[in-house]
Amino acid sequence: MKIALIQQSNTADAQENRAKLTANIRDGAAKGAQLIVLQELHNSLYFCQTENTDNFNSAESIPGSSTELFGALAKELGVVLVLSLFEKRAAGLYHNTATVIEKDGSIAGKYRKMHIPDDPAYYEKFYFTPGDLGFQPVQTSLGKLGVLVCWDQWYPEAARLMALSGADILIYPTAIGWELSDTEAEKARQKDAWITVQRGHAVANGIPVIAVNRVGYESDPSGQTQGIRFWGSSFAAGAQGEILAVASTEKEENVIVEVDLKRSETVRRWWPFLRDRRIDAYGDLTKRFVD
Repeated sequence: MKIALIQQSNTADAQENRAKLTANIRDGAAKGAQLIVLQELHNSLYFCQTENTDNFNSAESIPGSSTELFGALAKELGVVLVLSLFEKRAAGLYHNTATVIEKDGSIAGKYRKMHIPDDPAYYEKFYFTPGDLGFQPVQTSLGKLGVLVCWDQWYPEAARLMALSGADILIYPTAIGWELSDTEAEKARQKDAWITVQRGHAVANGIPVIAVNRVGYESDPSGQTQGIRFWGSSFAAGAQGEILAVASTEKEENVIVEVDLKRSETVRRWWPFLRDRRIDAYGDLTKRFVD
């Protein structure tokens, strides 16, 4: 399966961002991509750097304007799309929601981000209610897509539960970068950890991983921090964690990668981690901390 990873920078103009996304999706399809994955909250700037109630005005229903726009595009091009939207579910109830569009333009399914960070420059708990759809892959014409979102990528439990539910591939729309006061050594450690933990999910579960990050600089409207330099580096890893493709740390880029989903069966026969799990001894995983 050919997959396009759309890594781009954003502005405060949602229409401009959508127009750029549309052009990049068309480019990916023209290069043979069957599945096209967009970055986290791709219609806007990463507004979670501050807590501002005006930002809720950019949320939308699902289905809504974005699923209409990108659904029509998916149908025209015959591709499957993974979107990442700021969902308005009801008054006062919002989610960070990945939505999968089938190649006929319909909504195949969605996933609401389960792990919500609350750190300087990443004040997501102010905006997003934790997901309530569980860790269920979305069935598409290309296979079962285990779609998770950004902060979820640090949790092996999320990846494992998606794999146990039959996901053929793990997909992470992402918005992560450096606070500019960090040292170069610290920046390197952070990015290496981000790549390593996701490669670990591929290895531990015997399935490929796709991570699509945004790129470029976005200032902090409050002026309390120096803003975020998103580190790009979108990548694809195979079922043994091998890097199949990686994007630039600084440039907008549409990366096309071919992933062999059938290889997972062979890898799992070599490394039968699922067979050897001691499910009888894992009860403490449901506890906050084991004293």
